Amino acid sequence: MADPNSTPGVFDPRIYAAGIPHDRFRALRDLTPVARQEEPEILGWPAGPGFWAVTRHADVVRVLRDPGTYSSCLGATQIRDPDPADLPFIRRMMLNQDPPEHGRLRRLVSRAFTPGRIERFGFTARERARSLLSAARADGGRTDLVRTVTDDYALLNLTDLLGVPASDRGLLHAWTERVIAYQDPDEPPVLDDEGRPVNPRSPAMLAEMFAYAQDLAAYKRAHPADDVMTSLATSELADAEMEMFFFLLTVAGNDTVRSAAPGGLLALAEHPDEQRRLWNGEVSPDTAVDELLRVHPPVLSFRRTATRDTELAGQAIRRGDKVVVFHASANHDERAFPDPHRLDLGRTPNPHVSFGDGPHVCLGAHFARLQLRVLHEEVRRACGGLELTGPPRRLVSNFINGVKTLPVRLREPSAPRA
Repeated sequence: MADPNSTPGVFDPRIYAAGIPHDRFRALRDLTPVARQEEPEILGWPAGPGFWAVTRHADVVRVLRDPGTYSSCLGATQIRDPDPADLPFIRRMMLNQDPPEHGRLRRLVSRAFTPGRIERFGFTARERARSLLSAARADGGRTDLVRTVTDDYALLNLTDLLGVPASDRGLLHAWTERVIAYQDPDEPPVLDDEGRPVNPRSPAMLAEMFAYAQDLAAYKRAHPADDVMTSLATSELADAEMEMFFFLLTVAGNDTVRSAAPGGLLALAEHPDEQRRLWNGEVSPDTAVDELLRVHPPVLSFRRTATRDTELAGQAIRRGDKVVVFHASANHDERAFPDPHRLDLGRTPNPHVSFGDGPHVCLGAHFARLQLRVLHEEVRRACGGLELTGPPRRLVSNFINGVKTLPVRLREPSAPRA
């Protein structure tokens, strides 16, 4: 039997296939809010030196807001240590930089995400949601919403924003799967000559994507359009910086909505009383979206590295230690959210950290919220309620809170509300 006094482990990506391990996170928040975690060899990936798991909301925010003490650059932002030879390459990405370098790149790229440009995509997103939902209802309303709606909805919205031809969406999907699902048995890793898995963020694994980015940028310079890639291709970014931004936007821009959309719909199907409140117009779609993001954050965790000896929640941390914040735990911290395990679509205030905090708060958060709001409005218009027809399948990952299948029945709009 397991020792009841041992520290619960939250590293193994396989435990997240059953959902967020709330019991483990609650124990950590109550007893050891900054807890030492082991990194054993799992799924062919080598063992690591271990890390500190930060699980309380206040401590997560403190880490995210203090890049001077908790660096994104020293060891990048994944729990696993990258190959030292790959680290200079990985640090080109804004996600893996600290101020002031991070701020310079963020300012350059934020010009592409103007409110007007994003709002113009609202109409296209709504038409796309209606079309996908109409097709999903064709077989008596029984469907896998991931396969028929949310995957294409997220990906095609992203291709519109970036200015990628819709015919190339399969490439973006394949690249995203390679990077995001690398821990999942359904996406076998690429192995090197010695049979070891290759980091999907390494230069060799990203070469195809980067070549595509350069070709697309050259086309946009010759044929400018009202899209993000035109803005990036004609900006002050160096070629290497532009490549990394294409990678970041392709993966993060797709998977944020791709994970949050089915996760939110799953929460609604599991809570018919709250679903009824949304369907009856008793709560705002905007507050509903934030509550659904709170209970199903698209990102489970992010890593930082201590730049100096410090202390967090009474725990001494040494320079060079890995410090991993768990958004999924912080969003259910009883110290920040009354009755945190109750879905309340009217919850306000709602200081969730699903889009992070501090200098690295998600650049595309406004775009993601817009897509999610439109999708939920169109689901409400298209059907009388959501009912699960089988258990969902979740991604094996300690990074992305993914839903791989979501079997539901879309009730007829005229049927009694769920």
